[in-house]
Amino acid sequence: ACADLVTGPVAAGTGGVGVKMLSYLLRESWVNMRTNRMTTVVAILTTAFTLACVGIFLLLYVNLRAAAGWLQDDIKIMVYLDDRLAADSIAKVEQQLRGDHAVASLLFISKEQALGEFKAQFPSESHLLEGLGQNPLPASFVVALSPSFRSPDSVKRWAERVRRITGVSKVDYNQDWIDALATVIRSIELVAVGIGVILSAAAVTIIANTIRLTLFARRDEIAILRLIGATTSFIRIPYLVEGAVLGALGSALSLGMLKFMYELFRQEMRTTGRFAGLENLIAFFPPSACLALIAVGMGLGFAGSFVSIRRFGEART
Repeated sequence: ACADLVTGPVAAGTGGVGVKMLSYLLRESWVNMRTNRMTTVVAILTTAFTLACVGIFLLLYVNLRAAAGWLQDDIKIMVYLDDRLAADSIAKVEQQLRGDHAVASLLFISKEQALGEFKAQFPSESHLLEGLGQNPLPASFVVALSPSFRSPDSVKRWAERVRRITGVSKVDYNQDWIDALATVIRSIELVAVGIGVILSAAAVTIIANTIRLTLFARRDEIAILRLIGATTSFIRIPYLVEGAVLGALGSALSLGMLKFMYELFRQEMRTTGRFAGLENLIAFFPPSACLALIAVGMGLGFAGSFVSIRRFGEART
């Protein structure tokens, strides 16, 4: 170990030995983690549980966002027409709707078609309409909006504009459900951000304390490195690498825990038969998001190491 400590800085000053220096720095990081095995394991597990809590909210948020997208894609707006509207007036309304750049598709349902659909869907209730003498159901258009106009605010503004068209008696869609879903998603997003910030700070603190213990355990070796001319960066890099590795391992372990719970949840739904088909709709993080979360864990570990090294340096001066 002493030879490594001496040859490391010397090698750093000679040309063409960058690979040897990198090997030395990585070996030092590995030695630090192996020497403090118990502390390293505790840090990784604690970081994993901390990031897993954040991941649960992120996974819930991702799936709710996807569900909102599916519901918005499936939104159909009913534009009901005045019963007294003549055929040429209906054609004018249809022309206005088809010319609207927000309309993706349009389907006309006549009074007779509406009555037929009612009898097909509610056969036991069809006798209620027989005593009225005439068909009380209005003609209507079923409208699907373009993807860029499917947000709650856009749907609301479009519906208000269409209500002012002459011959339109009512515009109906499930605005309450859309607004409620949007509110739930915003709430979960805020909670996820708040909890993420708090738990990320906790992960940084955990890793910082782990690195600090390593620094105090090897303070004599660090003092020797300083005496033989090692730069501050050369001394710090192994500990920064160690912190990044701890964060990455903790993040990877948290993803493994989340994947296990996710598959367990899907299996439970499949076994009990509750929410049939829902297990095929929920999804886990895509590979890109998993890599991003591991990168975040590395960043938190690096930050924890940096904080610990700065405080250790201040304490030594």
